[in-house]
Amino acid sequence: MLKWIAASVGAVALAAGLLLFEPWRAFTSSEVDEAAPMSERLPATAAPSATGSPATAPRQDRVLSTGEFVDAEHGTDGTAKVLELADGRRFLRLEGLSTSDGPDLHVWLSDGKPGGSWGKYDDDEYLRLGKLKATNGNQNYRIPDGADLSRYRSAVIWCDRFNVAFGTAPVRVAQDGPTGAS
Repeated sequence: MLKWIAASVGAVALAAGLLLFEPWRAFTSSEVDEAAPMSERLPATAAPSATGSPATAPRQDRVLSTGEFVDAEHGTDGTAKVLELADGRRFLRLEGLSTSDGPDLHVWLSDGKPGGSWGKYDDDEYLRLGKLKATNGNQNYRIPDGADLSRYRSAVIWCDRFNVAFGTAPVRVAQDGPTGAS
């Protein structure tokens, strides 16, 4: 009878461990290749405006910040870019991303400084951009209108199940425009 109880407890523990940790994900990966978002550009006009002053060129799509991913809990490579389109929409673009698969992975912007402790990125302010679309490739995440990008320092691949960052990239944006990553 004691052997039966021990075997039952062991089977339940094994099943719980498999459900919680999903170890098969160490051997799986997925890939996506989304084109970079772009807005329709209007041709610049050289003719003077109705007031007689030269017309201004239309706004252009631009990169506000770029940073390289560094490992946190798992090996992660690639580039994170904050893009602002001429129409005002903003995106976090992940290029050449390569990270481990894991349960419940998400993409965030965080006020945590990139690098260092892999559990700190949910300690203060963060902005959820969506579930990670794939473990490899190029992908875009829309940044909500009105989000103050000057508050965030890192792009983060975050595992909600275990509250750890898989990888982080510096993407600091100054309040008044583009800057280098810091």
